[in-house]
Amino acid sequence: MKLSLSVRVAEPPKQKDILAVPFETLAAKARALGYAGVSMRASVVSVDSPPRQVREVRTVLDDLGLAVSMVCGDIPLAANNAAATQAIRNITPYLDLTEALGGRLVRVMMHTEEDIPHARRAADEAAERGLSLVHINHWGTLFETIDDSLATLKAVGRTNFRVGFEPGNLLGCHAAHGPDDLDRLAPHLANVLFQNLRLDPASPIVFTSRRHGPVHLSYVPIDDPAGIDIRPLIETLHKVGYEGWFTVHQPLFEGQKLDAAMRLAADFLLPRMSAGKMP
Repeated sequence: MKLSLSVRVAEPPKQKDILAVPFETLAAKARALGYAGVSMRASVVSVDSPPRQVREVRTVLDDLGLAVSMVCGDIPLAANNAAATQAIRNITPYLDLTEALGGRLVRVMMHTEEDIPHARRAADEAAERGLSLVHINHWGTLFETIDDSLATLKAVGRTNFRVGFEPGNLLGCHAAHGPDDLDRLAPHLANVLFQNLRLDPASPIVFTSRRHGPVHLSYVPIDDPAGIDIRPLIETLHKVGYEGWFTVHQPLFEGQKLDAAMRLAADFLLPRMSAGKMP
């Protein structure tokens, strides 16, 4: 497995369009801590960014030897708002951006069954360029549960349309997200994303699922088993022979410092990802 850091960690609270630190600073810190790649979002560069800006970001990545694990090409995709499904209706700019950054995985969203034929056409276009589309488990989409995910993957029917396992979002949808559930999804995995959460009725953080409506959650430190214990899930990834990206998708929460959060995640995850059994 390869460890990736989502640039989400440096986005200010409730803002998805900017970083709190320069991207080159964030990228250099990530490389020094042992991350092999970064998951890109529109807070750094988007389908609307001028070509010069895209080239400058690519130069930073190349100079540091960092790969791009996945590209989330616009704000609606990150926010999962009503416009999030527009990407599969006009996938070309998202493929262009991903290629320009040297990535292979393009994040997309699907909200209803009406999105399925658009996903097929987008996947076909991506396949012509050797790229894959990835839909993560996410509230408000056709990937809220493992069963939903498998059914949608079957309906799309394209080998380069794959899934990113995201247990935090599954928890927020009251969906099963343990080792057996991950094992069922394993043949279709293109990415694994982890943010550590626990159910918390008093929290202002809300995931609004299709099945259960508003669900309140709180973020906890990434190594806290009182949230989601990631250790048995990593063991499952080893068991099934997964060798793809494992992405730290955790935002900063109140009281955390960026450097400390990045270091905690790397120190906690890297030994476990490189071993067949938990330390």
